[in-house]
Amino acid sequence: MVGLERGTVELYPSDPEWRRHYEAEVRRLDAVAGDRLLEYEHVGSTAVEGLAAKPIIDLLAVVPDLDTARDLVPVLEAHGYEHRPNDDVPGRLFFAKGPRTDRTHYLSLTERDSDCYREAVAFREYLRSHPETAAAYEDLKRDLAEAHPDDRERYTAEKSEFVQRVLRRAMA
Repeated sequence: MVGLERGTVELYPSDPEWRRHYEAEVRRLDAVAGDRLLEYEHVGSTAVEGLAAKPIIDLLAVVPDLDTARDLVPVLEAHGYEHRPNDDVPGRLFFAKGPRTDRTHYLSLTERDSDCYREAVAFREYLRSHPETAAAYEDLKRDLAEAHPDDRERYTAEKSEFVQRVLRRAMA
């Protein structure tokens, strides 16, 4: 299953289909944007085998230059992505795919040498190679999802200290 209502938090057991959804979306993006997107990464919890997650596929797409990548906004919007310009993460253009009632994908356009890229990949790789940390992260996410099922902002804010601790280790 892929898709979740915007603003809600519901975790699902890890699903091998998430990888296939990621690969299918990469093929769609390649058809739409061609060589303007240089490479892709599957990030977020759906990219970590065995980790429960919100069933929304997170993709990073590398662009040569973030300023010129803004030309992709209308192209992506014409293919089902909503540009979210008030994003608070520096160094990326952020998009959500699917209606508000069924968000299926998050897409971040970013440069390869950006903090956004390095941190997302480092966090994913750390969780993949440290199952005990991934299990602790899942426990935290489950507790927060139960406490805040209709408040995604609070859910995200309350896990940020854990994420920052893991990132410091991952980036060291």
